[in-house]
Amino acid sequence: MGKKKILCVVGARPNFMKIAPIMAAIKGHPALQPILVHTGQHYDNAMNHQFFSDLGIPEPDVNLEVGSGTHAEQTADIMKRFEPVIDREHPDAVLVVGDVNSTIACALVASKKTVPVIHVEAGLRSFDRTMPEEINRILTDQISDLLFTTERPAGENLLREGIRGDRIHFVGNVMIDTLHRNLARAVPAKKIFEDAGAPERFLQGPYAALTLHRPSNVDHPDTLKSLLETIHLISKRIPVAFALHPRTRNRIESFGLSCLLENPNLLILPPLGYLQMLGLMKDAKLFLTDSGGVQEETTALGVPCITLRENTERTITVDAGSNTIVGTDRNKIIEAFEDILSSGGKAGKIPECWDGHASERIVDLMARWLQNGGGVA
Repeated sequence: MGKKKILCVVGARPNFMKIAPIMAAIKGHPALQPILVHTGQHYDNAMNHQFFSDLGIPEPDVNLEVGSGTHAEQTADIMKRFEPVIDREHPDAVLVVGDVNSTIACALVASKKTVPVIHVEAGLRSFDRTMPEEINRILTDQISDLLFTTERPAGENLLREGIRGDRIHFVGNVMIDTLHRNLARAVPAKKIFEDAGAPERFLQGPYAALTLHRPSNVDHPDTLKSLLETIHLISKRIPVAFALHPRTRNRIESFGLSCLLENPNLLILPPLGYLQMLGLMKDAKLFLTDSGGVQEETTALGVPCITLRENTERTITVDAGSNTIVGTDRNKIIEAFEDILSSGGKAGKIPECWDGHASERIVDLMARWLQNGGGVA
């Protein structure tokens, strides 16, 4: 019996951390032949190269080079460029990860061409359909044939939505596989601060870290201004390292808010590679973010996380982990921050099956499923 050919799709930086351990687990598998397809949804070549290098991901076999655009433009371009790849390669399955536009675009093309779709990180729900990622998650799950979940509540969500139970498999979190494999290589925060020419206060004492990128937070002047003013208040108590997303920087400048970054207790960092971000998280007293991945990684590290969103699709990070949801209300943010300073905040516990071996379980189940014609033995 020949090897089963799988097109493994990535498109944006959150995907890279999810595909890395899967590609490592597939490598050399006697029954599987992976082909890595990069849609180019995140098109910063320098950052892409750094992430691929940091994580040991092989160079993509195919790069669609889609680039930026509106959600509709990007999704349509990916679909148009991905279809010829399926026609040329005749894969046995298409594997997609996460919830970005590349995920739904490639899943749609595969489904319409009757190629089985495998979704890693299925079933996560924020129940907020104003988030583009929520639409991507729901639709991808509905057309997937094999669904791998990171937490048990995700499987319950899928069952409620009519997904057959024999298609759903709780395997754990591949993001945490990547974290485990790279933790010893993480760049210490002190080195990051030294390289950035940070003031001595960042080198000597505890610090908070911050990321902001979601449209709901950065595309509205009043919301962004309020968040930056709140961070200014926090920085009076503890220095804050802000890894500034290019899109967020552009919004700050266009809204005339750059003055709120002029603060000796606020260190502006460029976008960081994976090993740098891992070090920044690991050494932080607390992390403020609107990122889904950071909620998971801080939970795995036991670092208190304050999530600047009204909801989360990663509910296990709140129920079991170190995450607290506060939205954008200044009083709630400050209250959560003060609690962490006074009590240490939520350390939480490591969720079930976040043990660094999720990718191995995925590859084993996937191989048996494909060899058995769509049924796990």
